[in-house]
Order: sequence, then structure tokens, then C-alpha cells
Amino acid sequence: MTTRDAFAPEEWTTVLEGPPIAGMIVVTAARGGMWRETFAMSKAYAEARAAHGQSELLDEILTAKPKVDHTKFGSPEEFRIEGLQRLRAAVTLLESKSTPDEVDGYRRFVLAVADRVAQAHREDGETVSPGEAEAIGQITEAVEPKPA
Repeated sequence: MTTRDAFAPEEWTTVLEGPPIAGMIVVTAARGGMWRETFAMSKAYAEARAAHGQSELLDEILTAKPKVDHTKFGSPEEFRIEGLQRLRAAVTLLESKSTPDEVDGYRRFVLAVADRVAQAHREDGETVSPGEAEAIGQITEAVEPKPA
């Protein structure tokens, strides 16, 4: 089992930022609902903590307070581009230092956070807005395994 000790401090920060980055990409993909969507992100963490013990690595990620500094970016688009790059970097780090099951668990958690955030607020009568669906597609592409 992989633990935090397998990562340099800056690597660990990259891994920790992945799930909240995914959530914030979805939050910024459409207008409205920011409070509900942010709350949904916290709820996704709480629910994952309830499933404690499935992965030591994921347990360590879940004990850290989710945070990401989106204010240093000039626009939601700039945040999305950088955020997707950081998600790719996090998965690459995990692939190099963790088991395949741990990497899959991380991917599932990142996508669960994104999905939970998207469904937290109805926009234009839709559970998931077109902008949010596009963001989830981009997040999925960033974290899914690349074909061999």
C-alpha cells in the first residue's frame, strides 16, 4: 500500500489538489449554485471518508482539508486549462508510485467529486448543465488511462 511518505512534499500537494480542482472546474463551468456546489464537494469527501479503509492512500487524501487556490488565475478558462494539467500530473505521479487499484480509486474519487458538484444545482431545468457536462468530459479525459 502506498502512503504519503512515497511522495515528495510538492508531489503530495499535487495529488491532494486533484479532487478539489476537479470540483472547482465544474463549479466555474456554469453560473449559479456556487454555494450548493461547494457544499456538495465537502459532502463527497465526507461520504468517501465513511467508506474508510478501502485504500490507505485514499484515506490519507481524505483526511486532508480539500483546498485549491483558484484566485491566482486570471479567468475560469485559465483555471480550467491549468487544473486539467494538474489532474494529469497527479495521475501520472500516482501511476509511478502507487498500485493500479489505488490509481483507479483516485480516478473514481476525482470523478465522483466532479459529478456530485455538477448535480448539486439545477440550471435551466437540467440537473447537469451543458457546461458542466463538458467539464466532466474534460476531467474524465484528463484522469482516465491512456490507450497503450
